[in-house]
Formats: sequence, structure tokens, C-alpha cells
Amino acid sequence: MRIVSTDRAPAAIGPYSQAVLAGGFLYTSGQIALDAAGALVGDDAASQARQVFANLRAILEAGGCGPEDVVKTTVFLADMDDFAAVNEVYAEFFGDHRPARSTVQAGRLPLDVRVEVECLARVP
Repeated sequence: MRIVSTDRAPAAIGPYSQAVLAGGFLYTSGQIALDAAGALVGDDAASQARQVFANLRAILEAGGCGPEDVVKTTVFLADMDDFAAVNEVYAEFFGDHRPARSTVQAGRLPLDVRVEVECLARVP
């Protein structure tokens, strides 16, 4: 097992890692709309999702992966009414690649953000 981290994404805000590489897979922690300096980005779900996926891209790259290597995502929404807006950003990020996905509405997300996403990726 190896801890993966990058300064191109926000540092963990608790006792966890940005990602862990184990058994040929990269497991990312849930990413929220913080920039690399730790400042919250965006008020709406779409702009927050863009930052979330920028963070995930940086973490995936630090682990030797890219979006095309993601096999599963979990998307947490503060409000399921944001599904369409987040789904549009999700589709931009993954292009023609279609990993398995679960999407749930959470009672409350860290720092009261609107979206959080975690990934599981196969390391090529």
C-alpha cells in the first residue's frame, strides 16, 4: 500500500489521505470544491463540480492514472435537484468513458458544499 498525494489538489482536512494505491488500484478520498490552497470555489453545483473534477484529475495523475482509468465513482449531492448540472460536468470530464457510478443525496457534506466525488481507478 502506498499513500498518494499532490500539491495540485487540496490537502486532506482530516486524518486521511488524498488517495491510496493498493493492489493495482487507486482509491481516492472524496473531493470537494476546495482549490489547492484550501479555499472554497463556487456557489453553485456546476462550478463546484468543475473544481471537484480538477482535484480528482490532479490526484489521479499523481497516482499514475487518468480519467480513462476510473472504473467506479460515487457522487454525493447535497440536493438531488443538482443532478443534471453535476451530470453535465461529469460527462465533460469523462468524455466517452463511462465508469460505473452511484449517486446519492447526502444529509450534509463537509463545509456545506453541494457536491463531493470519490473514484476507484485501475492503475495502468
